[in-house]
Amino acid sequence: MSAWRLPETVPDAEQRPAEPAESVAPAAPRTRRGPRRMLVVLATVLLTLVGAGGFAVANKAAGMFFPDKPEGCAKPDRSLQLYAVELPKDGTQIRLGYGLTPQTASYPGPTMEMMEGECLQITLHNQVSAETLAQLRTNPEHPLGVSLHVHGVKYTQTSDGTVQSGSFVPPGQSRTYTWYAKPRDKKTGSPGTAGYWWYHDHVVGGPHGTQGLNAGLFGGLVVRRAGDPKPDRTYTVVFGDRQSINLRRGAAADTCDATNPQPGPSCLVAKKGERVEFIVVGTGNDMHTFHVHGHSWADTRTGTVSNGQPFADEVPTIDNKTLGPGDSFGVQIVAGDSVGPGHWMLHCHMQFHSDGGMSTMLHVLDENGQMPPGGHDHAAMTGAAAGNGNAAGAHQHN
Repeated sequence: MSAWRLPETVPDAEQRPAEPAESVAPAAPRTRRGPRRMLVVLATVLLTLVGAGGFAVANKAAGMFFPDKPEGCAKPDRSLQLYAVELPKDGTQIRLGYGLTPQTASYPGPTMEMMEGECLQITLHNQVSAETLAQLRTNPEHPLGVSLHVHGVKYTQTSDGTVQSGSFVPPGQSRTYTWYAKPRDKKTGSPGTAGYWWYHDHVVGGPHGTQGLNAGLFGGLVVRRAGDPKPDRTYTVVFGDRQSINLRRGAAADTCDATNPQPGPSCLVAKKGERVEFIVVGTGNDMHTFHVHGHSWADTRTGTVSNGQPFADEVPTIDNKTLGPGDSFGVQIVAGDSVGPGHWMLHCHMQFHSDGGMSTMLHVLDENGQMPPGGHDHAAMTGAAAGNGNAAGAHQHN
């Protein structure tokens, strides 16, 4: 089991927010004074507080209007703690990361796993200093904080993770977010939420969290449906601007030790025959393509075709998939299937991106867990030998 998959946690006895109040109704005639009029007054106060920068007070007031849990989530099935911390700088670039503990924070953050029908409660603790967050903001009036915004699953406005909803975490404080993996409903035609998604900050630097993303506050989420194939290893691979993979490029994108490779964001490794899952995410402003040498997958939700699945012959097999900003998809492959152990290139197939260092390796070990010879010629892999030496070995700097 890879160290880069979220372990199951047991619900803890956290304090539950109060049940939401009745939603705001249209304004009543002046002759009718009562609860509706009070709600209108409170809404006006809320807007005034937000406009004046009173986000903490407005955040509490928002609980009177918006439910804290999505429909279908009566109570959390699991809960976990997540930490946003500052990591060592990459040159002059500030780096931030999410972690299940402060000591294990990384970029990407931990892979979240849910089953359809599950309700997950995540308490985010902001351990990034106000001074660091102030350096990243583009407007001195923008509030300081971090957040947790998720794609694909269901949440209410109180878990949106935006400044506009007041659902962020100031320095030194904590906030609980609730995600609901709504199941498929054949009767209503609801598609459910099974798939490969991602989560990220939406506050650091500005109202869209651009600086938070550039600093490393992102991670992968997979929502499984009963019967989905279970992988042995899961890696989140984020393709971003400046020809980066997980904010790294060239030699920095592959730090696997030749004798003792440890799986992680910059070391993609698996033993021959293991089922490897990739959560592929696009960030930034560029288009990319995800390609893995020696391996292919079905162009389906899971990257596989179940035995006896209808129309299986009509599902295309691919080894290259286009990825735009904000897109995400999942791929499952069997490491070394028919091709054996080796160092298999994983890269963007936009040529100037791969030439600029947007390339790493999937290292497939033999059945005994031994690393094959070679596999770390990054100068040749990134084109440094052809005159692009500035790209090789470089991290992403913004």
